[in-house]
Amino acid sequence: MKVPGLVDLQVNGYKGVDFSSLDLTEADFARACRQLLEAGTTAFLPTMITSPVETYEHNLAIMADVLARGEFQGRLLGIHLEGPFISAQEGARGAHNAEYVREPDVGLLEELIDWAENRIRLITVAADVKGADHLASCATSKGIAVSLGHQMATEQDLERLVQAGAVSLTHLGNGIPAMLSRHRNPVWAGLANDDLLAMIIADGHHLPASMLKTIIRTKGPQRCVVVSDSAPLAGFKPGSYETMGHKVVLEEDGRLHDPVTGYFVGSSATILECMNHLAPLDLASPTELIAMGFYNPLRLIGLGAADVAPVRDISFDRKRNRFYLLQ
Repeated sequence: MKVPGLVDLQVNGYKGVDFSSLDLTEADFARACRQLLEAGTTAFLPTMITSPVETYEHNLAIMADVLARGEFQGRLLGIHLEGPFISAQEGARGAHNAEYVREPDVGLLEELIDWAENRIRLITVAADVKGADHLASCATSKGIAVSLGHQMATEQDLERLVQAGAVSLTHLGNGIPAMLSRHRNPVWAGLANDDLLAMIIADGHHLPASMLKTIIRTKGPQRCVVVSDSAPLAGFKPGSYETMGHKVVLEEDGRLHDPVTGYFVGSSATILECMNHLAPLDLASPTELIAMGFYNPLRLIGLGAADVAPVRDISFDRKRNRFYLLQ
């Protein structure tokens, strides 16, 4: 079965290149993008997590220059800013550095847009922080899709942000404290909101199969988007490393985590690997899987299939329940 492609809205880095590092160079960024495209990602949004202002100014300019190159047209679809307007609360902010978290600031958002030469396509904000609705309205007015994550949002917070233009939830089930109120928490609130698509990290570690099943069955495949949340260590061998400001361990099974806090520090998987973890769980048909991995992410950021230029052909084997790159 021919597959139109796989689109990833959340890629933090690849093979040692950290998209949020002040050491990022144009050559390294372009190389990492090429390698990721060769590994089965058809198109994606390079993602910056919460960072110092000087890092945004430096890295967004580099990304904008590379995105403008002809070789990446239809492949690098824009930039995802995951922060800095998120919750500073322990657990909710995940691997993001609390020092760099900022309250919603439209002036800073406009600077970020300028540094990125209007190539920001998606921004993740926390719905429960003061001023999030105003910032979301401003972002939406500039053609930026707003997703809600790294938050302790209530049902009312999410409803208010939907009214301000928010369209999705960033990695639902992750970016939250390990211990939550059993009934009133961001996961239940997110599941219950029918207006928000759910991005899910299907790497086999961030969410157990039971949670993937719950999200997909509740939201429906047409309102789910698979993302990899690939970390800079994606593509590396197991071992101990330092990345994104953390000393981390990459286990043999691919689990990437901070051994001190126990929290994940991104994923070691690509979107192709995530889709191949999800497919054998039999939670969706091949057509529904393709929607979650291609059509839905494009719809979330206001694009369509015509906006994507495939790098390599991908096929789905119905008998083996796997996606394959065609040589």
